[in-house]
Amino acid sequence: MPKMKTHSGAKKRFKTTGTGKLVRRKQGRNHILEKKSSKRKRQLALEGEISKADLPRINQMLGK
Repeated sequence: MPKMKTHSGAKKRFKTTGTGKLVRRKQGRNHILEKKSSKRKRQLALEGEISKADLPRINQMLGK
């Protein structure tokens, strides 16, 4: 059986922290930013944690 390949899209979008959690970029920070408040844009700049329900699927895509 050949080795599993890492999902190219997933490796660009998710990263693992030092403690093993997966983090991602939040949506909504690319365009149409004028109407969004500064507070909202600041909060969108932070990284979000992956939910427990999605962890197994993303770990599989990352080859873990």
